[in-house]
Amino acid sequence: MKIGIIGTGNMGTILSEALLDAKSVSPSDLIVINRTKAKAERLKDRYKDIVIANNIEELIVRSDLIFLCIKPADFYSLLLENKDFFNEEKCIVSITSPIQPDWLESLVNCSCARIIPSITNRAHSGVTLFTFGNRCSELWKNKLNTLFSAVSLPLEINEEITRVSSDIVSCGPAFFSYLTRRFIEAAVSETAIDEETATILSEQMLIGLGELLKKGYYSLPTLEEKVCVKGGITGEGINVLENEVGDMFEKLFQATHAKFNDEKSKLERDFNS
Repeated sequence: MKIGIIGTGNMGTILSEALLDAKSVSPSDLIVINRTKAKAERLKDRYKDIVIANNIEELIVRSDLIFLCIKPADFYSLLLENKDFFNEEKCIVSITSPIQPDWLESLVNCSCARIIPSITNRAHSGVTLFTFGNRCSELWKNKLNTLFSAVSLPLEINEEITRVSSDIVSCGPAFFSYLTRRFIEAAVSETAIDEETATILSEQMLIGLGELLKKGYYSLPTLEEKVCVKGGITGEGINVLENEVGDMFEKLFQATHAKFNDEKSKLERDFNS
């Protein structure tokens, strides 16, 4: 199976590296293109047998499965200009949350899906979020599940929870990286610890936390209960968090959903025009 990736920015590169390192696809079966050719060439420097297409038409014609790793605003024009090159045997996948599979189906005559990856997939971990178009064949559904099972836990979701699921799976690593970084900065500011030591300790704590959850030793509530001895130091810290966090996370989801809905309404005008 030949796989084409249009766009080798952050997520296009992470997706390529994850699939290649998991041996889900061989370098010679991967065809890429990017507006800035140097970005595609950097990927080829690491995986010599990757093919860099000369143009989008060439990539589509030579590929069975095509991932669109481009800005949402670029989808409509790209599909409209190249719709004749998508035949029934091919499958096209959007990796961005505002683009709905049925929008893709309105322009191209092939199987369509949306798969939202996570940076955690680079470590062959985490979840990928699947939503299939109405015309997506069972053959392609099975192929996509098999492909991504090597780098993640594929999870099919419905349209109503797309944004919040993406907030957790795809944006979540950035959110919790930010919180951890602030945690480290506060430790350095308020105590005698240096930044390097605080960073090592925090990173290893997160890795250990992940292993505890992965191996099923504790759930999040029971883990908190085990560490937080009544009247102890951890409890004092939890009290501060309870008092200070407030509705911060509610506001976070409100903000991401407002941005998502605004972007989605603008894109929908193009696809429904």
